[in-house]
Amino acid sequence: MRLGNGASLLRRLARLSATCALALIVLTGCSSEPTPPIATPMPLPPMPAAPRDIVRAAADQPVTFATQVDTVWLDDVAELTGIPRRALVGYAGAEIATAQSRPECGIRWSTLAGIGYVESRHGQIFDGMINESGTVSPPVFGVALDGTRFDAIPDTDAGLIDGDTEWDRAVGPMQLLPETWRSWHVDANADGTEDPQNIDDAAVAAANYLCRAAVEVMSVDGWTASIRSYNSAESYRVAVLRAADQYARWSLER
Repeated sequence: MRLGNGASLLRRLARLSATCALALIVLTGCSSEPTPPIATPMPLPPMPAAPRDIVRAAADQPVTFATQVDTVWLDDVAELTGIPRRALVGYAGAEIATAQSRPECGIRWSTLAGIGYVESRHGQIFDGMINESGTVSPPVFGVALDGTRFDAIPDTDAGLIDGDTEWDRAVGPMQLLPETWRSWHVDANADGTEDPQNIDDAAVAAANYLCRAAVEVMSVDGWTASIRSYNSAESYRVAVLRAADQYARWSLER
């Protein structure tokens, strides 16, 4: 399938919904890099379910995240927003996948991108990058949640997901906790591997988590509840809103 690139679709795609992850401070304890500049965040409007302007890919093409999303839309929006193209594939692909599996949820790529920015700078934190397969290199691990700066979360995965056998750490570009990943793990891009360090798998897992937290994230209350279910800090909600709002505004300029 492809994501249509008509003006009406772009406006729908630009509207905010919800998704999940832990704040960038879980990675570093603080951030000296500001979110994309915006004077006043655009209020999140209540949004009814809208028709999906999505068409199927050509029969001779393998159906992947890359072939689901319109390439012209990807190129234009990546250039306008500064989001790495491969990360944008993951965010837009996750919206398409969730629209099919949880159509009542209404999650949008712009919120996923806002969280990806706050969490890991779209996988580019610590001079990293997302490769063509969608996997972060080097892998992204947050600080040990040992109670020093954040709530203490003793190890729940024997270090299998986060490499730490004493304390849990958030993992991947969307900074999912090991327990969250175990509950929502998914091979979203059908490459045979479930990997929280992969933007496709992580974005869909994050979207599913927040759709569980709020059945309809198209509304103001639903969007807020979904974000707070993952990180209750008001500063986190504002940071995600600012980034997602700015990306949505930029995408409308194409």
